[in-house]
Amino acid sequence: MSQSFLDRLRSGEILVSDGATGTNLQARGLMRGMASEQWVLDNPEAIVRLHRDFIEAGSNIVLTSTFGGTALRLEHNDLHVRAAEINRRAVELARRASGGRPVLVAGSMGPTGHLLEPLGPLTRGDAVKAYADQARWLAEGGADLLLIETQFDLAEAAAAVEGARLVTRLPLICSFSFDMGRHTMMGVQPAQVAREFTALDVDVIGVNCGRSLDENLEALKAMRTATDKPIWMKPNAGLPRMGDDDAAIYDVTPAMMGEAAIQWRAVGAQVIGGCCGTTPEHLRAIARTAQAARVA
Repeated sequence: MSQSFLDRLRSGEILVSDGATGTNLQARGLMRGMASEQWVLDNPEAIVRLHRDFIEAGSNIVLTSTFGGTALRLEHNDLHVRAAEINRRAVELARRASGGRPVLVAGSMGPTGHLLEPLGPLTRGDAVKAYADQARWLAEGGADLLLIETQFDLAEAAAAVEGARLVTRLPLICSFSFDMGRHTMMGVQPAQVAREFTALDVDVIGVNCGRSLDENLEALKAMRTATDKPIWMKPNAGLPRMGDDDAAIYDVTPAMMGEAAIQWRAVGAQVIGGCCGTTPEHLRAIARTAQAARVA
């Protein structure tokens, strides 16, 4: 399956990733502030159901529920002692959800939650080790590819790439969140990411999360001009506002997301999906865009 991901990219196929993990699980009962990795252990059927909902909506790539799955990040929830188990089991749950269908499982690897020296206490060596450990656990679990996502710091993302490449040759994606509009919270710009990571051992470069569809589209355009590698596009359904019951409400509708996906394709994104606020209904609209591209 890992080779089929690269083969499908080389053939020009438009691939469809899934939608949000955290916001959808919260809508299904995950307590706010609880790591979704906790449900990998305590409520695995909810994880499987969400994967299946996205697959049935049209996803042919699903992300494991391991965004915060480095041992460093899991320390915040006292789950670090079970980090290996969580990552391996999350792959198993995603695979079970596929039901034998040709769905690729992407091992999700988010930020460690610590700033690197000199801005924070985390050494580069410790960051490399944390990502190497997570990449190894995901690979051992049977992931088809790895996704280093929602990055904002070039140094941490490069450490993640190095760590992953120390332990596996699985296809590797690195995606940044330009949550300040034209740059990340660390001042990193899309073209800068594209140039620097084109030179590293990654297969796909991407944009995910962020603030608005318009800003993410501009980030995608800037990235496309600076790299010839395939591009991953997985933006938020806008920024949330709080409803009367303190639930997050995302105002971007499925129809709006589907229309936006047409633009992502026109600019050159080859893998499309959604991040925070993207429900299976949003994903179904995105998948229709991909299907139309295949027919055309």
